[in-house]
Order: sequence, then structure tokens, then C-alpha cells
Amino acid sequence: MAKIRTGRVSEQIKKELSLIIQAELKDPRIGFLTVTGVEATNDLSEAKVYLSVLGTDQQKEDTLHALARGTGFIRSELGKRIRLRIVPKLFFILDASIAYGSRIEQILNKLNEGKAE
Repeated sequence: MAKIRTGRVSEQIKKELSLIIQAELKDPRIGFLTVTGVEATNDLSEAKVYLSVLGTDQQKEDTLHALARGTGFIRSELGKRIRLRIVPKLFFILDASIAYGSRIEQILNKLNEGKAE
């Protein structure tokens, strides 16, 4: 039963974080990003937020630093939007799965073009 609740809360955190980062956060270092997933612990004290950032490695690092600096504001906004006893500590992690999948797709397309000829 706890895993079901944790999953629902994680999805709600993901949805609200996307809105907060997009609309409320005004840091110019934050590039184009997508919240790809949230993994919360069973007691909801911590949450890993997986992000996909479009841009160079430097832009990705700048975005992570900006989000780390704005964690307090993000948590307070999250607390206003979601009624939880304790707002989880947020840890932002770059998610390379989209780039990895895109690279695999490019390789498969090159292989298929070679077979067609």
C-alpha cells in the first residue's frame, strides 16, 4: 500500500516541479529542461528528480547549479501546492536516457540504410 502512495506522490511532485520550474523560477542559467521522473523514498523525506536538459555540457552544469541554489524556493512552492507533512529534500540528477536512446536510434538507422543498399 505504501508503494502505491509513494508512486502517486512522486507523480504529483513531478507535475508540480515542472510547473514551478517553468513558470516561477526566473534564473537565466536554467536552460530548456524536462522533468523526466521523480523517485521518492518510502517515508517521502527525500526525492531524486531526474532532468533532461537540452544544450551543451556547460549549460547542463549551469542548470544543475541554478536548481541547487533555488532548492529552498522550489521546496517552499512545492509545500504550498502539495499538502504533505514533510516536503521532501530534492536531489537533482541529469537523466541521460533520452540522449542514450537517441544515439541508439541513430546507429540503428545507419545500419538499416546500409542493408537497404
